[in-house]
Amino acid sequence: MKHRKQVLSLLLALLLLSCIPAAAFAADGAESGFRYQHDPRLNARAMEDIVADPAAVYGFRPSPEGSLAAYADADWSDPALVNGENGRGARIAYHESIQELYALLDEMTAAGSSTEEIARAVSAKRNELRLAAHADDPEGLEKTRAHNLEKYGHEEGPLPDELFAKYGDWETVIIKAFSLNSGMDACLGLYDDYYASYVAAGQVADEHTAAASREYAIAAFAEGAGLPTADEAVLDAFSDADQISPWYRPALD
Repeated sequence: MKHRKQVLSLLLALLLLSCIPAAAFAADGAESGFRYQHDPRLNARAMEDIVADPAAVYGFRPSPEGSLAAYADADWSDPALVNGENGRGARIAYHESIQELYALLDEMTAAGSSTEEIARAVSAKRNELRLAAHADDPEGLEKTRAHNLEKYGHEEGPLPDELFAKYGDWETVIIKAFSLNSGMDACLGLYDDYYASYVAAGQVADEHTAAASREYAIAAFAEGAGLPTADEAVLDAFSDADQISPWYRPALD
């Protein structure tokens, strides 16, 4: 009877949420009172590298199977570790070091520039900033130029067309220029801070116009309403159990 009530609750949630925009939901983390305005679970690129974890300080931790696998074994439920100078502090310092790049992105996005135009401009600016970082280090500047010359055939760094040939689309060129890892930002409580950059880079659609998927809607409702959830065996008994994304299983099982 208990499991039946849980299933009925989830079905009711689906009916209630079918017309509610996805932006109405956000993931909770262990940090007291913390809640994202923009839910990283709606960002497919971010979710390639992370998993939702209610025990984590900001609700997410690196996946052992994504590009952040090297960080997966850390204790993401430890506020001192996550918020320390080698965690959140280092990530903030990185973002601050490329503020000129963000300013250029904002300016071109506001002006209605195309994705290709933005990609070409920010990749060139990124090369400029990398060289400028050695302004007080002549030896380091020379080494960087020599490295670029050997690798790319010119001293300034990879050209936009070379990056496009490597990655296959201009959105990825933009993302690589910023080292825009939205998954790491989500793990460190910075996802909302740089959300506009993910949208501008084409990494995620504006949540206000995105429809919530079935599993997202149910998981979000279950979390927000504090509903009791089914155990693993109950979930696996459903005919479409293999279609439930691992992103949402923590909220449902």
